[in-house]
Amino acid sequence: MAYLTRASALHGFHEFAISQKLNPTDILRKAGLPGDVLENPDALISLQRFAMVLELGSETSGNPLFGLEFGLHQGVGIFGSLLYLMRNSNTVGDALRDFGRYFHVHDNFGDVVIQQTDGHALLYYASESENLPGRRHVSELAVGVGYQLMRSLLGNRWQPVAALLQNAPVASNARYRRLLGVIPRFNSTFDAWMFDANLLDITLSDADPKLHRLILQQLDTIDRIDSDELPAQIQRLLRSFLPSGRVTIDYIADFMRVSPRSLQRHLAGHGTSFQALLDETRQAMAVRYLEESDMSLMQLTEVLGYANQSAFSRAFQRWFGASPRQWLKQQKA
Repeated sequence: MAYLTRASALHGFHEFAISQKLNPTDILRKAGLPGDVLENPDALISLQRFAMVLELGSETSGNPLFGLEFGLHQGVGIFGSLLYLMRNSNTVGDALRDFGRYFHVHDNFGDVVIQQTDGHALLYYASESENLPGRRHVSELAVGVGYQLMRSLLGNRWQPVAALLQNAPVASNARYRRLLGVIPRFNSTFDAWMFDANLLDITLSDADPKLHRLILQQLDTIDRIDSDELPAQIQRLLRSFLPSGRVTIDYIADFMRVSPRSLQRHLAGHGTSFQALLDETRQAMAVRYLEESDMSLMQLTEVLGYANQSAFSRAFQRWFGASPRQWLKQQKA
């Protein structure tokens, strides 16, 4: 299927491109987008062209952190009614859960996920960007926007524990610290923000319950997910849960509140299966990590949810006809 996002995802691009000494109209044209695309923020554009804008911007400006800086520049103005929904939620946790529940209104290729563990909370974005040029910039843009989102909810109380990035560093630690306030933990399993879980309980003092209900009613008129998107949604969930080893159909079905048998039946109707989607997702993730991170094969084995390195190597041999090390040498050559 075609993965789409709102043109509002390019909110602020004109000003930011100029600040990077770029011609924004020229970048949009080279990415195959019309020069007036920013005039209709609700119009749908392809994820591929959006990612290409970020890649071209990075290459032309010579800025390896183009996507991250653009996300920080954008802030939360890209979210429209979702922003009003969050600001009128009862607590920070409620706001983020509302955001994740209705994020499909903004785009159909990603999910916003909140997880809690050991007193910490993780806010991350699981997207369909693995096989795209510019995929790192898409992920880092989401990290930048996430930073501004949390600041909009918490103000000066927003003090992250860590920023997590899947890729290896592409700039100095000092530059990352200047932009994010912390030096990221690179080669991580997610692109995410980690923070004290107690922040989720903070009450939003300006919230209006009546306005919140009205916005919910408006958003509820939009179907959360079209049936054609089911395989893509499953793959997004797999990317989220693989690093924790939770990759069984029972777990995914429980998360989606359907029975495993019903989920298999629906996937069969799309000409696929849970195992096939799991295999495809692992393959895409393996390529990304091998190309962009410094993870060892042992670490990668754990991230992809394999029982041991031999099982991962056999799967990789089946996919590409070469071992991970041989494949990587071929790509570098």
